[in-house]
Amino acid sequence: MTVVMKTERLRIRLMKWGDHANIMKIFSDPIAMRYYPSTKNEEEANFWINWTLDNYRKFGVGLWVVEASSTGEFLGMCGLVPQKIDGTVRMEIGYLFVRKHWGQGYATEAALACKDYGFDYLKCQELISLIDPDNRPSIKVARRLGMDYIKTIRKWNKAIAIYQVWNREA
Repeated sequence: MTVVMKTERLRIRLMKWGDHANIMKIFSDPIAMRYYPSTKNEEEANFWINWTLDNYRKFGVGLWVVEASSTGEFLGMCGLVPQKIDGTVRMEIGYLFVRKHWGQGYATEAALACKDYGFDYLKCQELISLIDPDNRPSIKVARRLGMDYIKTIRKWNKAIAIYQVWNREA
């Protein structure tokens, strides 16, 4: 298990194929996936894990597994994901959590750690989050990261709002 970073309550580590069953706790839940194009079946989840592992190889980042430090329980995923926006690759802070863990501050805590990683370690000038305009909880997380709404684009066959924060040190 390769730990990328730790916070007060969380261990954030690289994803592996053995995480498939835990990831399906999110992907198979229609409420957790409400703002995504759809839930994912086993085959789609395998494709998605492979895409994540490929991001690790190509970019050195991707969505990471978030676990409770005290128990090792799978809570969700959060990380830095390269996204092509208007012909330019930009680094997104993305987050998906198991529904039973919503409302406990885990997404914000993990996303803040990823923001620090992006700015301090990767030296990114800015970070974005791509959020369905109706996904109020995700917008609240983005705002807690200091992100502001920039614009709405079409991506994944739907309207997606871009939120952005600048690295004040860059």
